[in-house]
Amino acid sequence: MQSPLTSVEVFRVGPFGITTPVLTTWAIMAAMALASWLLTRRLQLHPDRRQAALELLVSGILGQIEDVLRKDPRPYLPLLGTLFLFLVAANLSGLIPGVQAPTAKLETTAALALIVFVSVHAYGVRARGLPGYLSGFAKPKLIMLPLNLLSEVTRHFSLMVRLFGNVMSGEFIIAMVIALAGLLVPIPLMALEILVGIVQAYIFTILATVFIGAAVGTIDPE
Repeated sequence: MQSPLTSVEVFRVGPFGITTPVLTTWAIMAAMALASWLLTRRLQLHPDRRQAALELLVSGILGQIEDVLRKDPRPYLPLLGTLFLFLVAANLSGLIPGVQAPTAKLETTAALALIVFVSVHAYGVRARGLPGYLSGFAKPKLIMLPLNLLSEVTRHFSLMVRLFGNVMSGEFIIAMVIALAGLLVPIPLMALEILVGIVQAYIFTILATVFIGAAVGTIDPE
């Protein structure tokens, strides 16, 4: 069985190797973009069931963001809403025969954690200004600056490892059960994996929201 820390290189583009998680990620993004276009191209003032379901989903995500940030959630919806929907699709893609969830590979979760890391600081600087945002790392005392900087890195590292570990372990267990017991026995485990995939997407997104809230000053980082 292939190590979860390695990925198969499919082809190369110049000096860059394109691996299976990258291809799966591209496929998921393309499918989500197509689905978004198809589902939103005929919006109406009086919504049908499809549009009502979409509005309910968006309203639910906005409500969750507002509950955490305690401010207008709309500026943060493009990042956090897309992040949640992508993670749900990515986590559950491993249930498709022959497909491995890209979030079961460390490179994918590292990229997602890096996106969150950059976004957190961008939102923080935009909300508080560069001097005000940077001064926050020296609170409550200047001597805490190194520890605060280290904490900023380690919490995003934890975000990466948590998602990777949970998705990878779920896929590993299902693969082992299939190898030992056949195709029908793992069905209850696959149902559990669906739940775990959605929950992990929710946890990752909520933690990203908390980090943003701490950066913009609406949440006490302590």
